[in-house]
Amino acid sequence: MKEKQFATVIALIKQARTHAIQAVNRELINLYWRIGEHISKKVEQAEWGQSVVKQLAEYLQINEPDLKGFSDKNLWRMKQFYEAYKDFPKLSPLLREISWTNNLTILSRSKTIEEQEFYLKLCSQEKYSSRELERQINSGVFERIMLGNSKLSPLLREIHSGINNSFKDSYVFEFLNLSEPHSESDLQHGLITQMKNFILELGKDFLFIGEEYKVQVGNSDFFIDILFYHRGLQCLVAFELKADKFKPEHLGQLNFYLEALDRDVKKPNENPSIGILLCKDKDKEVVEYALSRSLSPTMVSEYKTQLPDRQVLQQKLHELFENKMNQA
Repeated sequence: MKEKQFATVIALIKQARTHAIQAVNRELINLYWRIGEHISKKVEQAEWGQSVVKQLAEYLQINEPDLKGFSDKNLWRMKQFYEAYKDFPKLSPLLREISWTNNLTILSRSKTIEEQEFYLKLCSQEKYSSRELERQINSGVFERIMLGNSKLSPLLREIHSGINNSFKDSYVFEFLNLSEPHSESDLQHGLITQMKNFILELGKDFLFIGEEYKVQVGNSDFFIDILFYHRGLQCLVAFELKADKFKPEHLGQLNFYLEALDRDVKKPNENPSIGILLCKDKDKEVVEYALSRSLSPTMVSEYKTQLPDRQVLQQKLHELFENKMNQA
């Protein structure tokens, strides 16, 4: 009997937490809308340009360091967000029912307002996480539904995750200046953490910058597994760890990250960024280097002597994968 009474209290707590998260998200989207509207009107009236928006981002960073998520790129995203939907008031409630990350995904991945409306409704109804939304867009759900003139399949009616996962949005936590309540403890995350510690032990010139380091390209966010700075080479070093077999596109992805780092993160006095790909390929471990085309032959020669030896990294990867598999 008591267990049923206690379960009722737990249900009330969870319901209140869900409502609180939804309220925070609505307020966050309202804020971004108002900021986007303000910037849009200033630009339209020729009062502001790109340099002013960058100055605003820098001003906020200096004078309000606790406010996160207001880089110049994000400010321009807010402007684009407002301009995309200002003439479609019927979509306004839907925009505020999904996370900012999902809003940006739909905005950047959809070609027409009809497609945007489709994914806004689908995302709101099914409570999609950002990963599930990406999967649905990649599978061409909108195109298939329109071409086939069919109803949504039963699979799309399945409710995914919970409301907490649906709003597990980095922008929400940046806005509230809170850390995430939990992190994923899957195989890859554990490997990344151990590899980070190993590299710090191995190379005295490595300075750790961040794990799952976010870079922004256009309207999309990307996350580098581990980012270091190397004092000797005076450059950023990005590590990507894959728990599956080597694929050529892995190197393409890493080179894409390096380009983003060189454009937006690298200081003028620093050398081009370097990437190291670590992955498991059948019965062996693969270590590949990604180098910027602008590296001079001297720099290429120098990095070979200062970066961790390929065989040492392969051996450590082998140990990590073995330990993880034994634990599983």
